[in-house]
Amino acid sequence: MADLTAATPSPQPDLTRNRLPTLFEVLSRRTLPPVDLFSFYIYMRDQQRSVDYLDFWLDVAQHMSLCRHYVRELRRSVLVGTPDLDRSSKRSSGILEGLGDLNHPVAGPSMYATEKEKDQDAQMSAFLREDRGDHHDSPISSNAMQDRPSPNISTPRELQTDSNSPPHTVARQDIRASAEKILYTFLLPGAEREITLPGSITQDVTTSIEEFGRDDPEVFDVAKDYVFQAMERDAFPGFLRMKALGNLIPPTLIMRLILGLVSMFGGFWAAFILIFLNESRTTRLWLILPFTIGVYCLASYQYSLDPILALIGYSEYTPFNFSRVREPYVRKLLARRSTMVLTVTVLIDAALCVLFILVPGKRL
Repeated sequence: MADLTAATPSPQPDLTRNRLPTLFEVLSRRTLPPVDLFSFYIYMRDQQRSVDYLDFWLDVAQHMSLCRHYVRELRRSVLVGTPDLDRSSKRSSGILEGLGDLNHPVAGPSMYATEKEKDQDAQMSAFLREDRGDHHDSPISSNAMQDRPSPNISTPRELQTDSNSPPHTVARQDIRASAEKILYTFLLPGAEREITLPGSITQDVTTSIEEFGRDDPEVFDVAKDYVFQAMERDAFPGFLRMKALGNLIPPTLIMRLILGLVSMFGGFWAAFILIFLNESRTTRLWLILPFTIGVYCLASYQYSLDPILALIGYSEYTPFNFSRVREPYVRKLLARRSTMVLTVTVLIDAALCVLFILVPGKRL
């Protein structure tokens, strides 16, 4: 799918946004790391273990993109008066001529569409239902499915949600193949990547595609909106907490917790040994090292944040792999929280060091 939209400009990120992004903005690629679509994909894959839901939503959005491109090209052929479109279907031709340009920026959930977009998408679906199987010799050059990149998303680097035209043409059978691929991959019982949806939704989609031969985008509307709302409710708040309020991932946090506890244990053990051996305060200055490491690691675990990494502008997305924090509002949030975490770390570390370095020694 990366090749399918490579020549199409993406929606521009909103650099003036003074708030956290919404899920729709993330899915439509209007955000920057660490709250971009790539990071959300990694989060859904590694933390939520439910990346199939995201893949389903993105595949349906790509299906909408294919349909818009196909209908847009047919409409152009009607407007220039080419004879390729079957004029026997006057009702379909009328729908086609009244559709408009279909230049929606993003194929999103129904609740975010304007009335104009909803009306155009409804007319487009109506046309595709009328057009079903009637135009095998369409004016759009037909490529075999094996020559077209699959709409299915398998890796994060292929994530695209632009609904603008693909750079090459789409045949009518491509739309049918796309709808069937979504059905057989995500919806049928026992499918390769079956997602859990209410039985009524799955049954309606299956019946529409297999029995009525539909492949218009309206077939997936209810399922797409259900999946979007589920991700928005169950996954997205945790994603924002992890990526906008912190910059570390759970495996790293566990490592820091273990390192912090070991360092604190070593610091207390060494402190009492040095005190009861009546070692000099100069020797006890070495206690700063384990206490600092221990307090810093435990504070990082508590706040899911490495303050030094955040201040220099980095966020972790997989173990020991970091990306630049480029979202302006998130960068400000992390800077403020880092300052607070560093202040707490310094105060606790200083208190421990002063207590165990300056306390009088007593040899037992």
